[in-house]
Amino acid sequence: MMSATSTLAVTHFVTLADSFDKDKVTPGVLGFIVFAVIGGAVWLLMKSMNKQMKKVDFEETPEAPAASGGAEAAKGSAKRTSGKAQPKTG
Repeated sequence: MMSATSTLAVTHFVTLADSFDKDKVTPGVLGFIVFAVIGGAVWLLMKSMNKQMKKVDFEETPEAPAASGGAEAAKGSAKRTSGKAQPKTG
């Protein structure tokens, strides 16, 4: 059995629930906060990535012609077959 105060409280919540539109769903403040935090994290990650990409100084090594000096051609072909870009030094 329900007491008079619990009955009064339940009827108050029922009338409060009827005032809301049941077809309208909104994310509310928590949804906005989560969205803003995710947006801020993406912005910071993009900023950090841009900073790291600016540090890269890529200069492709030119291909040495095969008819030039034997030692120099062997050195150039060894660089090309490594498959890795050589950073600019100096």
